[in-house]
Amino acid sequence: MHGLNDFMTQLSNFFTMVQDQFYSCFIAENRYMYLVEGLGNTLAITLVAVIIGVILGSLTALVRITYAANPQKNGLKILNAICGIYLTVIRGTPMVVQLLIMYFVIITSPMVPPLVVAMLAFGINSGAYVAEVVRSGIQSVDRGQMEAGRSLGLNGRTTMLRIILPQAFKNVAPAIFNEFIVLLKETSVAGYVGIQDLTKGGDIIRSITYDAFLPLFLVAAVYLVLVILLTTCLSKLERRLHQSDKR
Repeated sequence: MHGLNDFMTQLSNFFTMVQDQFYSCFIAENRYMYLVEGLGNTLAITLVAVIIGVILGSLTALVRITYAANPQKNGLKILNAICGIYLTVIRGTPMVVQLLIMYFVIITSPMVPPLVVAMLAFGINSGAYVAEVVRSGIQSVDRGQMEAGRSLGLNGRTTMLRIILPQAFKNVAPAIFNEFIVLLKETSVAGYVGIQDLTKGGDIIRSITYDAFLPLFLVAAVYLVLVILLTTCLSKLERRLHQSDKR
């Protein structure tokens, strides 16, 4: 009986300590707002970066595919070389280094908010990976689709925009959605340029309270919940696309 009382006392003290730490980390002085603001910045960077990445990646994929079909055109040769350098440099260097170069070397104007710089840096990085995804998606479309469009009197550009690309994006939609999930986690390095993202928000609370356990574990939990929700949505998207292919 005495041992049970000691156990209950220790358990009560533990929960009291956790409650005090929770209050100190998140409730006192509204410190939870560091995480709320950081989450908003994280989602904003991710969303805008994916949009930039899809646009930039699609243009890069179109240039490389068009050049492969018409290697004699000098203009396309130059553009293809630029795209090749872009893909090599971006995919061959760390994201953190690219972010630092963008912030401290390329865009040094104080008029440009760090959040915008991060959106551009992550978007350019994402575009290099989306380019290969889109290129493989376009190449997965049957070549007869292009011939069918041309037989209907459509030129190459119109056939690509109205027939090939819609089918290609249907094929690569899950991969692009997965890129969104990857970007969501990669934005955790945005704090290197002074942006208060979700990770930075947790680190600010840690530096104020000198308690690393609760802030950082809550940050990890938020990322985990977001990834699980997005992965669930991705699974549903893949099932719907698979069902539409059977019709």
